[in-house]
Amino acid sequence: MQRTEKEQVVTELAERLRSSESLIVADYRGLTNTQLEELRGKLHASGARFRIVKNTLTRRAAEEAGAESLLALLEGPTAIAFVETDGDPVGVAKALADTARDTKVLALRGGLLSGRSIGSAEIEELAKLPAPDVVKSQLVGVIVAPLTQLVGLLAAPLRDLVGLLDARIDQLGDSAGAESLGNQVVADTEVPASADDTDTTDAVADDTPSEASDESDSLVDSASAESTTSEEE
Repeated sequence: MQRTEKEQVVTELAERLRSSESLIVADYRGLTNTQLEELRGKLHASGARFRIVKNTLTRRAAEEAGAESLLALLEGPTAIAFVETDGDPVGVAKALADTARDTKVLALRGGLLSGRSIGSAEIEELAKLPAPDVVKSQLVGVIVAPLTQLVGLLAAPLRDLVGLLDARIDQLGDSAGAESLGNQVVADTEVPASADDTDTTDAVADDTPSEASDESDSLVDSASAESTTSEEE
């Protein structure tokens, strides 16, 4: 590699190290070309670029980019998975961890996660985390659950009030019905006062003409007797 080419590689690596807050360094020794291509495809799907680098050039790039924490990881054949800004570090860690487990060849060394240095054990733990979509759904569930409980608590008194009002309306309806039925029974069993008054009035009316008639008959008889006496004299 010519000097100009090396300088270009160092410049490119330094720029990528500056722009990548998350990356994972691995020892790819022993992987076949087919396995490397499969791994590149998995990493690309998670938003990462997998590059095999020369340690000498990478050390220069790390020093230039101020990423001295990576210097201890640059021993032996080295490959770096650079996570893009919109990439998924968990998905990248899963792809590398799965490849290391399946091939028994790939070895995880360490890397950076959001600018913080991590070791191989932390990469393994990162790979065990759920996918971002799952985390988001779980987070939404955690947020929504208290809101649902709050709505339930707020709605409960309203439901109770509606229930009490319905019960009271039913009670009033039953009372009104009972009162109406009682009034009907009283009306059917009691003798109207007007009927008694009518019978009494009729009786008085019947008695009065009879007495008047008797008095008239007595007067007529007396007049007749007096008339007869006068004639005889």
